[in-house]
Amino acid sequence: MSKFQQKLIHIKADLINLFIDSENRIEPHHYINTIQSSILNHFKIENCFLKFEDGMFQQHTRGIPWGKVKAYFQEGPVSPIPPACNEAKEFQGYSEMVLLKNDQTLYGMLLVKSNPLWREFSRSHEFTDFIQLFIQLLSKMNEQIKIDRQENSFKKILNVTELFHSTLDIDSILENVLETIQESYPKFHAELMLSIDQDRKTTTKIKSFDYLKERHSTVEAFVSGKMTIEEETDVTLLNAPIKGRQAIYGVLQVKVPRTYSFTYKEREFIRMLANTSGSALENAKLYNQSHRLIRNLQLINETTHRLNSKIDIHEMLSFLKEQFIVSLSPMELCFVIKEKGELKLSEASTKLFHHEEGKFYIRFVAKHFETSQEPLFIADFSKVIFNEGKYLSLMAVPMMVEEKMTGFSIALHENSYFFSFDSFKLMQALIQHSSLAISNSILRNQLQEMVDYDHLTKLHTRKYLDSYVSKSLKDDDGGMFLLLDIDDFKGINDTFGHQVGDDVLVQIGNELKNSVESKGICARWGGEELSVYIPNITIAEAEKLSKSIVEIIPEVTNPKVTVSAGMISWNKKERPDFRQLFLQADTALYMAKNSGKNQVCFYHNVEIPYS
Repeated sequence: MSKFQQKLIHIKADLINLFIDSENRIEPHHYINTIQSSILNHFKIENCFLKFEDGMFQQHTRGIPWGKVKAYFQEGPVSPIPPACNEAKEFQGYSEMVLLKNDQTLYGMLLVKSNPLWREFSRSHEFTDFIQLFIQLLSKMNEQIKIDRQENSFKKILNVTELFHSTLDIDSILENVLETIQESYPKFHAELMLSIDQDRKTTTKIKSFDYLKERHSTVEAFVSGKMTIEEETDVTLLNAPIKGRQAIYGVLQVKVPRTYSFTYKEREFIRMLANTSGSALENAKLYNQSHRLIRNLQLINETTHRLNSKIDIHEMLSFLKEQFIVSLSPMELCFVIKEKGELKLSEASTKLFHHEEGKFYIRFVAKHFETSQEPLFIADFSKVIFNEGKYLSLMAVPMMVEEKMTGFSIALHENSYFFSFDSFKLMQALIQHSSLAISNSILRNQLQEMVDYDHLTKLHTRKYLDSYVSKSLKDDDGGMFLLLDIDDFKGINDTFGHQVGDDVLVQIGNELKNSVESKGICARWGGEELSVYIPNITIAEAEKLSKSIVEIIPEVTNPKVTVSAGMISWNKKERPDFRQLFLQADTALYMAKNSGKNQVCFYHNVEIPYS
């Protein structure tokens, strides 16, 4: 038996001892350490290193192409360190490399700092058996690593599946997808790209899937539901569709260096992870949707109930505004009501729409509704029209009653793609259920306006005046009532016609409103008689105002007319009853008429007229 045959026996014995002495599972690095120690011990060389990576030796080392290295092994399995590798740090300190391969597979290489005994061995017949021993060992190790990795992959998929099925938290699902990739393959860079109709409030860092900007292979994976791989200049991209039973929700994209090749097991692991996360995401989405639908139905029911109660339009729109802010989270919101053919901005709108920046959006939406009754859903306003404004997401829904638009609402947000389609549908539902109530409120206001205001002079009606005075006599500390009658009004109608007579009434009514302003009310008492009531005014102020009104009427009317007036003032010490107040003012007016007209008489001394 030759000395080199004995050394092979000793090396095998060292490996057998590894099995005998080991109480636990033998990991690959145990084999490597045993082999390296055995070579150092039996061949007395200073240094050696068995290069073995990832279960299958990669055919590149620090960017050195394998083609430049394998040319040195044309004449045998042993070669000096090639010049192409001299500068690489991992080759320094060694003089020779031994290629460990068979016809089909490259398993690794053995680097040694050679000595005479080793050089003699490398030229012997036993060296071939030595290499075959290593190849058999490395092959078994490689198979073990594959099995271990496959087992670990299935365990991770199982753990992730259990986790996904135990949670309906979208954030937790997305975070664990990225964490699982990072833990399994630390050198991989994974990114989640979800379609824009997903919930926007997730805290996990994701990328919105944009059909117009993404690579063709990424779009293909999303559309077809099949995994794609694309090689670029510096990187290789693997796109795994995140799909459930009902839809595809995005793409799990894994990026590696251009020189790396995904193994079948790696592709399967990523595919299974993407499918598992897609099913979990779908379950969470459906769960959230069902709860959101229940909340939305409750919200719609509450809104409908509240809006159908007897509240005015301002209260309606203020309530609707609160519901929109809670449910849709807009940055700006407005309500535009169509009254008598004109668009009027509601006070319930946010401040933006009272300025030119907000009015731009109102004009844009109003122009759309001139030709269409379809609601607007714009995810990125900058792609629709050039606009220097900062609001990119827009929703606008018309208020429709019997196929006629009675107004519309606009919701804005700075971020593009902020509003989900579910938010858009909710806004439509709320507006649809509110439109009739809002329209009814507008009609009630118009009807009440007809009851409260005279259609010709736009002064309050006699009925409204009666209610106003009755309340003041109970609640206030004093007041004045002035009753006016146009002198010789029949002559105006006979001479100029009733239309001119109506104009005179309007002119006097406008002057009364200018004189009284917000201190009290003006009313049309009946026919050519008008009236003024002001609460909490002193007697001196009441007399001064009454005189000024009588004096200014001839100056503001065309044709020129005069008025006669009777005035009664009261205080809490002498509080008249409702009928007495009107009777006393009428008595004073009668005295003014019989005393020459174009004057005012005060009831406290009707026998002495004031002119």
